[in-house]
Amino acid sequence: QDSTVRAMVRLVEDDKGGYGLAVELHALLPDVAPDHARRIMEEAHQTCPYSKALRGEASVALIVDTPKKSASTRI
Repeated sequence: QDSTVRAMVRLVEDDKGGYGLAVELHALLPDVAPDHARRIMEEAHQTCPYSKALRGEASVALIVDTPKKSASTRI
């Protein structure tokens, strides 16, 4: 299928004068219901090496994109 995952990463200032990362992971899973896509993303987020590396070090938002629409569902 034409499934895609894209990461949008921002550098953000923390409350101590330092910097950290804020990440949005967007998944487009055609022909998958949004609730099921959300569960897939949540499960993948637990085992993904990228997610593991950032756990506790960055804010990560999981977002299900919907095909042919500009709307997204934030998790």
